[in-house]
Amino acid sequence: MSNIPEEMGRHHCDAIVITCMDFRFQKFIEQWEKDNLGEFTFDRISLGGACFDFFAILKQIDISVRLHTISKVIIINHEECGAYGEAGTYERHQQDLKNAELQIERLYPNLDVETYYLHKDGTFEEMSETEPRFDSVVNN
Repeated sequence: MSNIPEEMGRHHCDAIVITCMDFRFQKFIEQWEKDNLGEFTFDRISLGGACFDFFAILKQIDISVRLHTISKVIIINHEECGAYGEAGTYERHQQDLKNAELQIERLYPNLDVETYYLHKDGTFEEMSETEPRFDSVVNN
């Protein structure tokens, strides 16, 4: 039994995209969304640190699953994230993204999960593959 008011109904979108709120990276993220999601519909969540607070994003994923019947979760962390502070090493982001991916897959086995690390130069590194893949979005 859903706690969604009947008059609201349910809507479908393809994915949820979770990013950090840092303004410096928004142009890269918006371009990546255009290039990679195209006609996909998606919920966008912008939260300091992206997956830094896993339980905060988990609540949003749950809402998106219930209200919009998503099939994919995309999480994008970035270089020099203030929410992480000095603890925000490349290895820490890599670990947090992998842990988030594994936890989401355990809780929602029907969801595809993609994780990325966004470098300062606009390069997206996919973390959810065995071998890292780099996609340059914007040439500066």
